[in-house]
Order: sequence, then structure tokens, then C-alpha cells
Amino acid sequence: MSIQALREQRTTLAKSIENLLDKKANPAWNNDLQAQYDNQMGELEKVNAELTRLTNFHAQLAETATARGVVSDDLRNQFTRDTQHQSAESKAMRAYFAGGIANLDQESIARMQSRQSSDVRNAMSTTTGTEGGYTVAPEYYGQLSQAMKAFGGVRNVATVLQTASGATMNFPTADARSEIGEIVGQNGPVSAGDTTFGNATLDVFKYSSKKIAVPFELIQDSMFDIESYVRALLAMRLGRITALHQAVGTGVGQPKGIATAVSIGRVGATGQTASVIYDDLVELEHSVDPIYRANAQYMLHDQSLKAIRKIKDNQGRPIFVPGYEQGNPGGAPDRLMGRPIQICQELPVMAANAKSILFGDFSKYFVREVMDLTVFRMADSNFVLNGQIGFVGFNRQGGNLIDVGGAVQAYQNSAT
Repeated sequence: MSIQALREQRTTLAKSIENLLDKKANPAWNNDLQAQYDNQMGELEKVNAELTRLTNFHAQLAETATARGVVSDDLRNQFTRDTQHQSAESKAMRAYFAGGIANLDQESIARMQSRQSSDVRNAMSTTTGTEGGYTVAPEYYGQLSQAMKAFGGVRNVATVLQTASGATMNFPTADARSEIGEIVGQNGPVSAGDTTFGNATLDVFKYSSKKIAVPFELIQDSMFDIESYVRALLAMRLGRITALHQAVGTGVGQPKGIATAVSIGRVGATGQTASVIYDDLVELEHSVDPIYRANAQYMLHDQSLKAIRKIKDNQGRPIFVPGYEQGNPGGAPDRLMGRPIQICQELPVMAANAKSILFGDFSKYFVREVMDLTVFRMADSNFVLNGQIGFVGFNRQGGNLIDVGGAVQAYQNSAT
């Protein structure tokens, strides 16, 4: 079955489940409705699994090709594009990957040198055979950023800032929740009400994709789109490490992750080391100030969602409502307590003392990117003697929760 057919099937099932859970359509929950819910959720899980399998198929082919140094027909078809439809930047990037700076024509070099954000930087090394660094064009950077979103549950809902330099950014902070005025009598003095200001910083850190060894055969094959191939690996490697740090980074020598930065809004009762109950979710929601709840949503690991799907209201009705394709008219995300759900596989699963469920306005978490993604092509003996050309990418990113008002709070499982 095609991906499109699976998506349509998923939408049909999700809408049917949503109708089952509609309290107006079915005011009294019963065993028959529960059986229908269980059956349709089972079918939905099968469709989701098949969609995931097909989505990951080409990525797995790419990894296999890297390990074995071969190109399968499926992989060749995946990365082959009509170069006539490529932009000038993409053509130049592909030429650089295939033959280095010497492979670029004068027009491409002149065009890139005329744009500060996409110039060619010669960065010869006396210890390696690196030909030089290529600071990629904004178009390529934008494509990479979009691809990295697939790995970042936090990035999908955070505020993303792009800056030209990596200088420290300072954000003055003040908690205004207790600020209040007063009534004064005629000619009466006013009370002191000084505000205490703090400071939150948003630093960036240099990330590496690690070296990528590409066999000669792939580079020499004119039917193989080396540009897309390298971009996919850069996105996968940089996306995974930055997504991890944006979720649980310590803030020491790395970004401060959202789970590290948030306060605890609700702690599970004794015995809830791997569980959560309905009342906990209610308390968690109300630990966030109403001003932030207008755009609030849940964020959790898929295994935590699995536990939540078993929770039912006082009528025995499941509180989880599956979503359907947002690309379709009227599409909607998965919902919990009427709120959207953001799956983040980098967050901890339920365990003793784990901050396993986050709730709030995640736009207060800032992801900062410095637009100087640089790719190096290495043709030294370490690679050439193995019939390979090396590539490595560097990128600077950072992240921090810029908030002191409790825009996001966490549910923490009990210690025992």
C-alpha cells in the first residue's frame, strides 16, 4: 500500500475514533463503545507502524550504502534529481562535493564570493589534506534546518533564532506574577516596590557531524546526487545530537535542555515511579499560569504516551484522542485533555524521579542557530587509500528556556 493510501486510512480511523469519544454523540460510555475504541486503535497502530517503516526505508538504505560502499537501485532513484531544476547554489554545492573547490567554475565562485553568507573559505591544513571549507548558501542551510526538525521534538515548538554571529545573547528577566499596585491617600506616600531583575544567557556551541567517508563509486556516478546524500547524513547526525541537548542538555558545556530548565509542577504519589493518573494531569495543567495555558501543549516520550493512553475519565472513557493528518482539511494533532501532544523521544521515559511529562507554552524555549554551517571536503591519504573522500560539517547552536514565570512545568514521577 502506498504512503498516501496509508495516510488516508489513518485519517479515516482517527476521525472514527474521535466520533466515538464525542460526549455529545455518545454521552454514556459502555462496553460496546470500548470494544470499538480498542479495535480501531489497534488498526491505527498497525497503520502508524507501516507509515513509520516506509518513511524510514530510504534513510536505512542510505546508512547501508555508507557502510558497504555500494549504491542500490532504490537509493539511486531516491537521490537522483533533474539538475536542470536545481538552483545555482545547489549546482555549485554538488560540484564542490564531487570535485572540491577546483571543480567550481569562475561564475559560481564569483557569485558565492559576492554573498557574505555563502563564500568559499580556503582553510588548508598542514596536517591534513583538507581542500577547504565551504560555507553553505542560505538555501542549503534552510533545507538542512527543515530536515533536522524531524529529529527534534523541542525544536518543532520552540522559538528559533538565527543570528549572524555567535556572541553571547543576554535576556533580562523579571518575575512579574507578584507585582501589584496600591491605593494611596491624598498626600500620602507610596510604598517601595523595586523589581528584581535577573539575566538569562543564550550561548552557542560548536557541533560536528563527525567525518563522513563516501566511496569513490558514489562520487563518480553522475546519476548519484551526492549533495542530497551528504545533506541527509548531516541532518541526521547534527539533528540527533542537538535534539538531545535541547531536551535534556545540562547547561554546562552544552545547551540547557527544556527538561533541565523547567520547574516541577506535580510530583507523583508514592508508588508512581512509572505511572501517572488523571488527577496528576489536572494538577500539572493548573500549575501553569492561565496566561501561558492559552497556547499550552504536552510534551513527552512515546512510552509515556503509551501509559497515558490507558487512563480513563470517571465514565471509563479514554482521555486520549488520536489525531489525523494535518495536511488534510480539518486535520488535527493527537490530543490529551483537549491539548495538543508533542512527542519528544529525547525526554526521559517514566522512572523514579524522572521529569517525564512537560506541559506549557514551549515558545518560551529559544533555539539559537548561527548561520555559518561549514562543510569540509577531505581528500588526504587517510581516505584516498581506502577509496574514499571524506566530508565533515560544523554548525553552532544553543538553547535555553528564557522564562521566569513558569511557562512550562513538569510532572515528576515519585522516587519510590
